[in-house]
Amino acid sequence: MATGSASESDSLFPSLSSSEEKEELQRLADEITYHDRRYHQEDAPEISDSEYDRLRLRYKTLKKKFPEQTLENDPDNRVGFNPGEGFKKVRHPTPMLSLANAHNAEDVLDFLTRTQRFLGLPQDTVLNIIAEPKIDGLSCALTYQRGVLVSASTRGDGQIGENITENVKTIEEIPQNLPGEVSNIIEIRGEVYMSKKDFMALNAVQESENGKCFANPRNAAAGSLRQLDPAITAKRSLRFFAYSLMTDLPDVPNQLDRLNKMKAWGFKVNSLTRLCHSYEEMLAAYEVLEAQRADLDYDIDGLVYKVNDFVFQKRLGFVSRSPRYAIAYKFPPEQAQTTLRNITLQVGRTGVITPVAILEPVNVGGVLVSRATLHNADEIARKNICVGDHVLIQRAGDVIPQIVRVLDPDRQGRESFTFPETCPACNSPLEKEGEEVALRCSGGFVCPAQAALRLRHFVSRGAFDIEGLGSRNIDLFFETGLIQTPDEIFTLQERDKKSSKPLSQWEGWGQRSADNLFKAIEQKRRIVLSRFLYALGIREVGESTAKLLSQHFESFEVLYEALTTFTLNEEDPLYQELRSIDGVGPSLIERLSIFFSDERQKSVVARLAKEIQILPDERRLKASPVSGKTVVFTGTLARTGRREAKAQAENLGAKVVGSVSAKTTYVVAGEGAGSKAEKARALGVTVLSEEEWQALISDQGLEQPDGRDGEV
Repeated sequence: MATGSASESDSLFPSLSSSEEKEELQRLADEITYHDRRYHQEDAPEISDSEYDRLRLRYKTLKKKFPEQTLENDPDNRVGFNPGEGFKKVRHPTPMLSLANAHNAEDVLDFLTRTQRFLGLPQDTVLNIIAEPKIDGLSCALTYQRGVLVSASTRGDGQIGENITENVKTIEEIPQNLPGEVSNIIEIRGEVYMSKKDFMALNAVQESENGKCFANPRNAAAGSLRQLDPAITAKRSLRFFAYSLMTDLPDVPNQLDRLNKMKAWGFKVNSLTRLCHSYEEMLAAYEVLEAQRADLDYDIDGLVYKVNDFVFQKRLGFVSRSPRYAIAYKFPPEQAQTTLRNITLQVGRTGVITPVAILEPVNVGGVLVSRATLHNADEIARKNICVGDHVLIQRAGDVIPQIVRVLDPDRQGRESFTFPETCPACNSPLEKEGEEVALRCSGGFVCPAQAALRLRHFVSRGAFDIEGLGSRNIDLFFETGLIQTPDEIFTLQERDKKSSKPLSQWEGWGQRSADNLFKAIEQKRRIVLSRFLYALGIREVGESTAKLLSQHFESFEVLYEALTTFTLNEEDPLYQELRSIDGVGPSLIERLSIFFSDERQKSVVARLAKEIQILPDERRLKASPVSGKTVVFTGTLARTGRREAKAQAENLGAKVVGSVSAKTTYVVAGEGAGSKAEKARALGVTVLSEEEWQALISDQGLEQPDGRDGEV
């Protein structure tokens, strides 16, 4: 989808100082990471392609402005997202990369001239380009051995994907055997998708069975393909377009020949693919396909241009996360006019309250649309939207549509929409965080709309870290009513003994699996205070803040007494005590007050505390060689993982940070250390190997710990 230039993107953001822009760069990295996970791993995107591209453009602009800024979670170093839990992993022989985007016709011309320049070709050279429809589905890699399908995997993070072989075997359009003489290993890539007709039929069934309705065909295809039970996938009408033959075969020297080869093997290849001999033909192919898209029975969101010649493709190679020989030119959103019937509120899994427009159903690009996102209260006010308005909506392809503008702004007698002060799902107070425009529910575990996500966080690695309770099992147990609050995790085994259908009899489980889960839960009944605090998921209480609070109050009983009795009055001695803790500010104190003043939240914490043993964090009894020092870890550490090394350093009094500056004391460089180590040497910062670091801290002068090391 066309998103304009970087300068146009900048105009959509407020003017900021240099320091504020650096902070925004990190915020954008975090936000893009979040949306990558929602799209690639959870199949539940929250923003449109155009909004996502705008974030990427802004990030790219700021990154160029501050090249010295190093980010641990740089989105440019990532393709897709980590493979999800529940599937075995498959390493791709050749990385499955993302495509760079063309935002306008000028970008397409730049791609063409840049390619000619890289290859050293004169500008008047005819460079054949294949123009293929960009299917809005889920990328899939198929591996055949001597003509037999042996493996199928998702993109994952580009290097490692999920093994979905059994699910893929249920798709009729994917041959399980290739005809004729076939070389030993063949890899074919393509897009799994769902037709618009089948999508509508699936949602009708889901609605009749009170199941989850999908926002669009792409989400439906992705959710169906990544089912743990292949029988569910088999019931969904999934289809497949092949677009890439990765194996080098001498008799098929270009992309067009390879498409024909895959077609001869029985794969479906998109018939709208065109061979272009000039820039003008490339644009003409785009215009023809854009005019056809609404009449197609499947979603496409643009056109992919690929250099046809494979010799040229190999010479062009890759840059960062994208191939140089290909680019995607996305379509603009499709639009239509309709009437706004009502506005309802939806509570997201992170507590964000999103207003949703209920529309007079209208056909947009071949899909019947009856709902549109309104984003937040500020958006409603800015666009002056009222119930009963005639509105222009647009469908971006990957999320529910949005309202562009009101078409009859001079209407009379229509009242503006007013946000409530409490959550529609649990009646907890709504709150805003800092400059954030979105309202959030403060209900946490007691809010049914966000409880499952809170439980995911509760059992995550930095919190209780319970093996076998990944996101899929948490969601399953929550949806079936087995686990609704954290304390129910620790009563699960006793309740299971009394159940008419114990966990060992569930589909996909057995006695050993159930016993292993119960054993893993029992092993986590003892936890240090800082990890317990972090597990509660209180806003602004990350791992570092949790350690600050736990070291100050020392025991759960003292901390609980303080946090459930203090007030936000600055004269309150307990308020002043909290303010005296380095790193604790008014905003965090307010979050603590909201959480611990809610009787329902307190009840959850109290029930949980009865099921577990909360231990004080280990205290540093003597000074160590790294007390008060600032340390950066980079590269792969052989003796300990990065998380363990960080915890070890912090236990010795060191401050661990993610970026190198002149204030850094040590950089510990493991295998593969790159820019951070180089920057440290340039700044004169001491760079230590892992062995030198271990030698430095071995004489750390601490008394023997008492077993309370955070991984009880």
